Amino acid sequence: MSDKILVLTAISDELDKARAPAGVEVIYTGVGKINTTSATTLALQAQQPTLVINYGTAGKITKSLRGLVEVSAVVQRDMMAMPLAPRGRTPFSPDLDRLSSGYGSVVCGTGDSFVTSVDPWLTENNIDIVDMELFAIAHVCQRHSVPWRAFKFITDDADDNAADHWTENIADGEELFWDILRRQIIDRS
Repeated sequence: MSDKILVLTAISDELDKARAPAGVEVIYTGVGKINTTSATTLALQAQQPTLVINYGTAGKITKSLRGLVEVSAVVQRDMMAMPLAPRGRTPFSPDLDRLSSGYGSVVCGTGDSFVTSVDPWLTENNIDIVDMELFAIAHVCQRHSVPWRAFKFITDDADDNAADHWTENIADGEELFWDILRRQIIDRS
């Protein structure tokens, strides 16, 4: 493996770092955009990876999604600086509105809230899943010119049962992620 891969995940309940393949560093960022921004910045400086991969859990907005999905783009669903910019847009920074990985087909909306009810804005803006960390990771990676990819395991329907379903399903995607990491990324580098 020639790449230096850094896997970032919010908490140990999502991913056991002891199971990481040789040469893959796993760092827990903590929950939310602030914790994740700080942890990602420090990790990039210390590890100097050639690729950052985010693995985590997500609620689904697009009802047909199941299992492990790869994220193609991420937006900030809770950036609300109206009237300076419409929701989801960072005022005076249009290059930060939508960050793309170049892989996958799913659009993620990151925000510092756990989604438990219908939000029409998410549907209107073609957001497929919601999480609390990916935008921060993608933003830091873009600022430091480090490529990133993201895999999310669908744990819940982002509805009034989301917290219970998330708790029940948080560990269910780990094996799928390690398998994808080995087959699609490590074996091809």
